[in-house]
Amino acid sequence: MQVTETLNEGLKRGYAITVTAAELDEKVNEKLAEAQPEIEMKGFRKGRVPMALLKKQFGQRLMGEAMQESIDGAMSKHFEDSGDRPALQPQVKMTNEDWKEGDDVEVEMSYEALPAIPEVDLKALSLEKMVVKADDAAVDEALGNLAETAQDFKARRKGSKAKDGDQVVMDFVGRVDGEAFEGGSAEDYPLALGSNSFIPGFEEQLVGAKAGEEKEVTVTFPEEYQAEHLAGKEAVFTCTVKEVKEPVAAEIDDELAKKFGAEDLDALKGQIRERLEAEYAGAARQVMKRALLDRLDEVVSFDLPPSLVETEAKQIAHQLWHDENPDVEGHDHGEIEPSDDHNKLAERRVRLGLLLAELGQKAEIEVSDAEMTQAIMNQARQYPGQERQFFEFVQQNQQMQQQLRAPIFEDKVVDYAFELADVAEKEVGKDDLQKAVEALEDE
Repeated sequence: MQVTETLNEGLKRGYAITVTAAELDEKVNEKLAEAQPEIEMKGFRKGRVPMALLKKQFGQRLMGEAMQESIDGAMSKHFEDSGDRPALQPQVKMTNEDWKEGDDVEVEMSYEALPAIPEVDLKALSLEKMVVKADDAAVDEALGNLAETAQDFKARRKGSKAKDGDQVVMDFVGRVDGEAFEGGSAEDYPLALGSNSFIPGFEEQLVGAKAGEEKEVTVTFPEEYQAEHLAGKEAVFTCTVKEVKEPVAAEIDDELAKKFGAEDLDALKGQIRERLEAEYAGAARQVMKRALLDRLDEVVSFDLPPSLVETEAKQIAHQLWHDENPDVEGHDHGEIEPSDDHNKLAERRVRLGLLLAELGQKAEIEVSDAEMTQAIMNQARQYPGQERQFFEFVQQNQQMQQQLRAPIFEDKVVDYAFELADVAEKEVGKDDLQKAVEALEDE
């Protein structure tokens, strides 16, 4: 077997691989000899079929396997000897297309090699970590928002009309074709108008109702309604309104705290303070992560595989185009040409991606099975009722696994860099942190 370099330009590599006919024939014979003891054929005992007959019967089929194994072996040995790592799957094609049995096999292999990544002294990097304490005003604001979510209702003045957002307490009986149906009646039922908890169109017809009124509400059950005997049917509900109540925020007291699982109001405030400071810490980490990546982008420079940059630029251009055209859901639009800005951003992402991968590899950072399982479970929650199917889909899909693994790996490498870098804490206000986060979104 012969491997000859045909291209060495920047990161581009090209090689001509020749597998001789004698080598192929030898490999075929090896495969036949290995299988011979188990082969049975009419007229011969098991393991006694002559090699010449086996070759005539199976040689053609085994020749293809021998070719593939020889070429794969040559490629593996080349990468092992050269130390090259291809940026993408190497392109391999047979150059003597008129090949016939007895000829040498000639193959052309080309790829872009990953560049050598320069060493980075993470300890020489200086970073600032914003620290925000949750003040009483922020805790009180969050407490007020909680009270609104735990709203109560109090009776409106006698004769008041129900508004959207009010609660109507009523008795009702539903009928289809004049006959009451099972599950269509209730007494003293509290219905919040605008909650969309009833059949579409039901709640809107009760806006304007008063206590003591009887009101008929006519609706049509959806075609896909779970009760098949009601699906698509028109129903008339006779509603007797007993009370009209307006929403009021819950009292901020120990009772409210107990609704949210806290022992008392002070304990609830403590939980809110911890949650707020955890949110602030998460936002501050994003700001510091951007600062770290900016510093790495400044101090590290190396050649980039053009194919990786081109692929990344196209993905960026495609995603941004869809962000600007949210009404277009499909991908059957024309090709979107990356701009200079897209290419510049792609270069940054590829450079930092390769650098973080190198840092993680040298630090022996890995994503554990437990971390992957947690990531899959978090994603699966977006598909209620189909969690198991999603889990199985991810297990069988290597690309999806990589999409979930990549951000976990990146964050672990970033945390590793934070540990080594010179990090100075700076206490700031919530507004300062907010401005820093907004600045990230504007870039």
